[in-house]
Amino acid sequence: MSDSDGKKTLGIRGGAGRPGNVKQSFSHGRTKNVVVETKRKRVVVPKPGAGKANVSSAAVGDPSRRPAGISDAEMERRLAALKLAKAREAEDAAKREAEEKARAEERARRRAEIDAKEAEEREREERAKAKAAEEERARKEAEIAKERAESAKVAEKAAPRAAAAEPAASPASEPSSRGPGRPSSAPRKNDRDSRNERPGNKSGDDKRRSGKLTLNQALRGGEGGRQRSMASMKRKQERARQKAMGGQVEREKVVRDVQVPEAIVVSELANRMAERVGEVVKALMKMGMMVTQNQTIDADTAELIIDEFGHNIVRVSDSDVEDVIAQVDDNEKDLVSRPPVITVMGHVDHGKTSLLDAIRKSKVVSGEAGGITQHIGAYQVKADNGALLTFLDTPGHAAFTSMRARGAQVTDIVVLVVAADDAVMPQTIEAIHHAKAAGVPMIVAINKIDRPEADPDKVRVDLLQQEVIVEKMSGEVQDVEVSAINGTGLDELLEAIALQAELLDLKANPDRAASGAVIEAQLDVGRGPVATVLVQNGTLNQGDIFVVGEQWGRVRALVDDKGGRIKSAGPSVPCEVLGLNGTPEAGDVLNVVETEAQAREIADYRAHAAKEKRAALGAATTLEQLMAKAKDDENVSELPILVKTDVQGSAEAIVQAMEKIGNDEVRVRVLHSGVGAITESDVSLAEASSAPVIGFNVRANAPARNAANQKGVEIRYYSVIYDLVDDVKAAASGLLSAEIREKFIGYASIKEVFKVTGVGRVAGCIVTEGVARRSAGVRLLRDNVVIHEGTLKTLKRFKDEVKEVQSGQECGMAFEAYEDIRPDDVIEIFERETVERTLS
Repeated sequence: MSDSDGKKTLGIRGGAGRPGNVKQSFSHGRTKNVVVETKRKRVVVPKPGAGKANVSSAAVGDPSRRPAGISDAEMERRLAALKLAKAREAEDAAKREAEEKARAEERARRRAEIDAKEAEEREREERAKAKAAEEERARKEAEIAKERAESAKVAEKAAPRAAAAEPAASPASEPSSRGPGRPSSAPRKNDRDSRNERPGNKSGDDKRRSGKLTLNQALRGGEGGRQRSMASMKRKQERARQKAMGGQVEREKVVRDVQVPEAIVVSELANRMAERVGEVVKALMKMGMMVTQNQTIDADTAELIIDEFGHNIVRVSDSDVEDVIAQVDDNEKDLVSRPPVITVMGHVDHGKTSLLDAIRKSKVVSGEAGGITQHIGAYQVKADNGALLTFLDTPGHAAFTSMRARGAQVTDIVVLVVAADDAVMPQTIEAIHHAKAAGVPMIVAINKIDRPEADPDKVRVDLLQQEVIVEKMSGEVQDVEVSAINGTGLDELLEAIALQAELLDLKANPDRAASGAVIEAQLDVGRGPVATVLVQNGTLNQGDIFVVGEQWGRVRALVDDKGGRIKSAGPSVPCEVLGLNGTPEAGDVLNVVETEAQAREIADYRAHAAKEKRAALGAATTLEQLMAKAKDDENVSELPILVKTDVQGSAEAIVQAMEKIGNDEVRVRVLHSGVGAITESDVSLAEASSAPVIGFNVRANAPARNAANQKGVEIRYYSVIYDLVDDVKAAASGLLSAEIREKFIGYASIKEVFKVTGVGRVAGCIVTEGVARRSAGVRLLRDNVVIHEGTLKTLKRFKDEVKEVQSGQECGMAFEAYEDIRPDDVIEIFERETVERTLS
């Protein structure tokens, strides 16, 4: 079918709904006429305000309302493209708007800078003009004052002559006959009026009147919202009166004693000097310091300012708040005898607590976890002769070094307990050093003499090596053989203690403010912070206000060593103190003060000083040191833990024990240590650092247990410090990388080299020593030099693949990815084994 045969082409003709003929052509010259009815596409225009979601859903869901030949997927793609285009258009519009806004802000900023510079220039010019006008006015006033002085001198000279010339003048003629030296009152009044009408005094009498405070001004808050005080009004009236009389009276300078701490704010310094802040700032600027009234200056700068203003400086320090607890020298008449304080020290499991139980006739050991003492205890015992003795029982474990040191510092006599069957041990030597450092006398109690293997003389000889010479070895140190089980030698021990106390002549003043040392501190669930205090001087009464370390409080209750309530505690009396606002550190000193404000101020100062000290330690580290430490820590693995204990001393001992665990590859880091039950916040901290929570003689509360279960935090409880240290050491050992050791299992000598298709070069070998295994590692040695190290590709015996070949047998070997093998080379066969490492 050609274009020139006169037939019409296939298409749409006429309006909508009219039929048309279309001629179809087929193969072999066949044709067919078809009637085609065409319809115009109906375009639906959405109404204004209709939602885009409705249009898109209608176009997608209703096929009759979309253009013909467009599928649902195509329609969705078109709508998505349209939506993306609109979003991009909105984003571009927002970006243009932001850029326009930024340009407008930049223009405004530049305009403001230009305006500020112009205003500053105008202000500078105005100040210069005002200064010139002030100088001109001062010059004119000086000339007027000079003229007045000259006229006054002339009047004084003419007055006697006028009085002598008119002796008989009548009183009625006095107003008209005044001498030239005494002008009439009317001209003087006119002069004053003319002075009030000068350009500098526009308001006349109104200015004087405006200085008085009226009721309306007081209610209205006039003068720009500032109300002037009565003293200010009186000063203004006085100045006006002096000015009217034509004289200038200088105010007398009040010299003040200004107290200046180590740092002071400028406004506070001005307030203490009773000077204007602007004047102080101006003086500082003259010294080259551009400061404002809210900035802080040091004491040296403040001293220069105070000297310039004519005041006296009084230097004070922040530590002056502690002057209220200064040491007081007691009068000899006020001193009375006090019980001695005896500290029992020695190696672990040498019978210290058992010996105290035998003296006290109690059973403390039976209630201790693991049968060892882990807290420092304080007891008071009455001897048979009625004398009171105060005993401190210290732990013997190596971890409790600080507790033993504290016990030695507050004691009068040290009883060194040494087991007769064990002799001198490491903690015995440490106790001897603590006693010597504290300068206190020592009594040696050789315990466990009831044992068959007991050898007291060996103990005395071992003590000689530590420079402790007992009386039986011609020395001065008393030694007593005792048995805590049988009660042997207890009377002799108490007699030796009484003799030593009598030699010391211990006295104290019970009628002064109490002071003492904190032996132990804990956070009790029902009673709050509790401190075990040994009163050293004075008497501690219920209701006293005290400060201890960074904490303060009021004595709510006193509990003695037997658990009973007491009203007061005198010198050398151990007691538990309730009523603190926080848990103090073991070893802190307790002092009684007069007021609660003093206690709070001292505690705040100590807390601030401790915080600054910690910050200074961190700030002293340079960037180079930090980088070096970070580089050193790259290859160090850390085991983070969180520790909660029942008492402060145990927390201190555990932290010190954890610091000793580790080596160059692994160490233990204590994230937090505290006193009291395990709380939900402890669990959250442990979760953030993937650390276990260790509770020593404490338990977790219900919310903490639930949080630990939800977050997968491990909580472990301990009551014996041995078990805690061993478990942490085992966990830290798990972080150590395993040691890889090589074990040689055989040697083979290459006799011939073959080339096998599909395998490569194969060495014909004979196993000369040990065994050759397919899974083992191999090294190729040539002239005793290692040429290659790798694994075997194949190990064959005859034509069969085997796992191992024994010594003296022939085999074929091929190396993995290596073929440079020659006759007479030696193959070394070895196996690698991993060995777990542990911390010693």
